[in-house]
Amino acid sequence: MKDVDPHFTVRLAQSDLDLLASQRLRYQVFVHELGGDGPLVDHIGRFERDEFDPFYEHLILVDKRRNPENLDHVIGVYRLLSSEGADKLGRYYSEGEFNLEKLRKSGLKLLELGRSCVAAEHRGGASMFLLWNALAGYVLSRDYQILFGVASFHGVDTGALAMPLSYLHHHHLAPEELRVTALGEGAQRMDIVAPENIDRISAMKATPALIKAYLRLGGFVGEGAYVDHAFNTTDICLIMDTKRMSEKHRNYYTERSVK
Repeated sequence: MKDVDPHFTVRLAQSDLDLLASQRLRYQVFVHELGGDGPLVDHIGRFERDEFDPFYEHLILVDKRRNPENLDHVIGVYRLLSSEGADKLGRYYSEGEFNLEKLRKSGLKLLELGRSCVAAEHRGGASMFLLWNALAGYVLSRDYQILFGVASFHGVDTGALAMPLSYLHHHHLAPEELRVTALGEGAQRMDIVAPENIDRISAMKATPALIKAYLRLGGFVGEGAYVDHAFNTTDICLIMDTKRMSEKHRNYYTERSVK
């Protein structure tokens, strides 16, 4: 891409400053912009953190012109947990909202993705391309077979989200053998609108860009959504089986892998 900024680089977090800067960015996006909260959120220091952070790898987009001491050098982040990491931790983050039993029993090599965000001033440019490019390299070099994770719609009114949720349920539901299901009191049905009454254009307009990006790569969604009042979001579980991706999607993905 011609517009990729040479001052940007993507790498795994290497220090406490990298992690703190990631949590500062997450605070700006998930707390300040979207109204989220949580028991470990530090409103004074402006850090969005949780008990899972020490067990995850953090793939970060860095502006090399910025001083890490100012905790503003991270302008994009993805949080990653492998099957091995989940075994050590005892669970995946997603298991607080979705039943992952079918994925766990699949025998496939899993990678959970989460807490993905980019600073507001860098959205819509090369930033997400760079993160996806690096993520592709990470996935391919470690031969992960299933990528999954929670993705969110802003707000907790599932009635207002009826069209996009229903479209995803009727057109992108995961195959039975990989189909996770929403859990607990926050679980909500997604088949709110009948298939014949769905307006695809309005459904897609109401769907966040990150979710649409996964769908373009052949991704699926689990059954049911989860209303997360703490984060002021309605969550779905996205699943991508790299072996089920069409040749077109596979080429799109692998051509962007990090050399």
